[in-house]
Amino acid sequence: MINIVIFGAPGAGKGTQAKLLAEKYDFLHISTGELLRQEVALSTPTGLRAKAIMDRGDLVGDDIVVSLLSRALVNRSTLPDPDSAVDPWDAQRKGIPHRPEGCIIDGFPRTVQQAQTLEFLFSKLQRRIDCVIAIDVPRDELVHRIHERAAVSNRSDDTEDVIRHRIEEYDLKTQPVLDYYRVSGLLVSVDGSGEIAETNGRICQVIDARLKR
Repeated sequence: MINIVIFGAPGAGKGTQAKLLAEKYDFLHISTGELLRQEVALSTPTGLRAKAIMDRGDLVGDDIVVSLLSRALVNRSTLPDPDSAVDPWDAQRKGIPHRPEGCIIDGFPRTVQQAQTLEFLFSKLQRRIDCVIAIDVPRDELVHRIHERAAVSNRSDDTEDVIRHRIEEYDLKTQPVLDYYRVSGLLVSVDGSGEIAETNGRICQVIDARLKR
């Protein structure tokens, strides 16, 4: 069992790589953004709270995000209680849901406090974070990728100044978290420039080395 946290600036391909890795290694892929979107789509009490916050243009608080993350980890890390309510993500599955042996988390943590909370959640499940992978992409390439993605998504109104500001904000807020994991010896930086397959190959080398330990 191996548990990974993946980091990447906007345009680094973090989500794409997380999905590829989850498929290749049979990891549970936990995206906090996706968890929030699922709750909103299901109109759960948590989803309604989150939607009201997002509609105001505010960031969803740690209490909601941590609650969703904790539930996702618990639901996927233990066999289901036959007397418990049906997990909405497993509602269309039959029998006992498949339980991946490891997980990969993207979109969390974003602060040192969140990193400590994540460690606490894992410790309660008698698990640990084995590796933190940071996808490193040159800033000019990030801007180019986001421009291309915005054009495809009909969001071409993003200016270069706005994109660079988003990247700078990511660096500013994420650097303390990366330093936190660097001190703990968990951080591995991977070159994310070039094609998706090239980056994936580099990340797989890191994971394969961890699996052999």
